[in-house]
Amino acid sequence: MINLHAKSRRDYPVEGLCILFGRTKQAYYKFKEGVIALRIARECLAVDFIKEIRLRDHGIGGLKLWYMYRRKFTGEEALGRDRFLEVYRRNGLKLRNKACKPGTTDSSHGLPTYANLIRGFIPTGPNQLWVSDITYITIFRSVGGYFFCYLTVIMDAYTEEIKGYNIGDSLGTRNSILALEMALQSLEDRHEEANYLIHHSDRGVQYASSKLI
Repeated sequence: MINLHAKSRRDYPVEGLCILFGRTKQAYYKFKEGVIALRIARECLAVDFIKEIRLRDHGIGGLKLWYMYRRKFTGEEALGRDRFLEVYRRNGLKLRNKACKPGTTDSSHGLPTYANLIRGFIPTGPNQLWVSDITYITIFRSVGGYFFCYLTVIMDAYTEEIKGYNIGDSLGTRNSILALEMALQSLEDRHEEANYLIHHSDRGVQYASSKLI
């Protein structure tokens, strides 16, 4: 028995193999063309099936589509799972991963809040108005999803200088307090006065809570 995998095609030319097995070159190429045409037809059928399902439900992913495909198409004519998913990706049918953006403001906490003291207020110098906010930073993405850290920033509204900041792994009030302590320490270090300073933030639970969490 000849092991066709042991040597390259250059060692076993098509013409020699055709003579060995009693076939013509024309028959070989005709068979090869038929195999390619059959493969293309199977792939087109799979693509049409995916598009048909997507018209009814845009959010179905590849693996679920595969199980639906196998329920409808059985036998040797159907694509295998790996081939199906490869066709699924190659034809641009893979769903785009949606980044799960975490919320940073929870204003439905029911805690007491202060009135807005800066409505119509325009600072004329530094240390009159500090504005504070929290944002998230994407650290890395894995199979399980996205992982974030949270940045609390306090900025002087007049100079646009960052007076304090803190990075934490949660939205607890401790991060906001540490950022504020840094900002207040900067006043002491520079011997600056802030007799009428307003610290403005949104109405998130971090700024309304009386607990250090």
